[in-house]
Amino acid sequence: MPALRAGDLICGFFELEWSMLDIVTIGAEVLTRAAEPVKDFDQGLKDFIERMFDAMRVGRGIGLAAPQVAVGKRIFVVQVEDDVPRVFVNPELVRTGERIVSLEEGCLSIPGVYADVKRSAEITVQAWNERGRPFTLDADGLLARVVLHELDHLNGVLFVDRLPEAAKAKVLAQYEKRRRY
Repeated sequence: MPALRAGDLICGFFELEWSMLDIVTIGAEVLTRAAEPVKDFDQGLKDFIERMFDAMRVGRGIGLAAPQVAVGKRIFVVQVEDDVPRVFVNPELVRTGERIVSLEEGCLSIPGVYADVKRSAEITVQAWNERGRPFTLDADGLLARVVLHELDHLNGVLFVDRLPEAAKAKVLAQYEKRRRY
């Protein structure tokens, strides 16, 4: 699929031929920038979200943010085991719990490497769904972790950025080694 271009912007969103979205990897500038709010809740947005779910499932992920498919918009999708698929448009973190838990994380944009990341065990997030309807979600456990991970993507932060420098260097070295072979 050709790269997105500024001319592809139509009615506030991207008009793309129906094909699999490519997941970009660490080093792509879009992963380091804060994403822009979504303004238009139209069919183009709904189609894009459907394609995000497809790309997430093909990549065997449980969350995917728009910057990971080279679109700098504040959108992410998640589906953790035994839960419904969820869409978050223009999400805002409202509350984090006091309890911090360290669990292993990975990322479709840094494939094949994992590291323990400390995050709040409970959160409250407000967002809009794909139809432009606002909602508030209280989440804990794996769902809270995935929401926080994807929110980080919308703010230009990767899970490795949350690691101590030595651990980050080790994970990035593992990624580079895997990428070469």
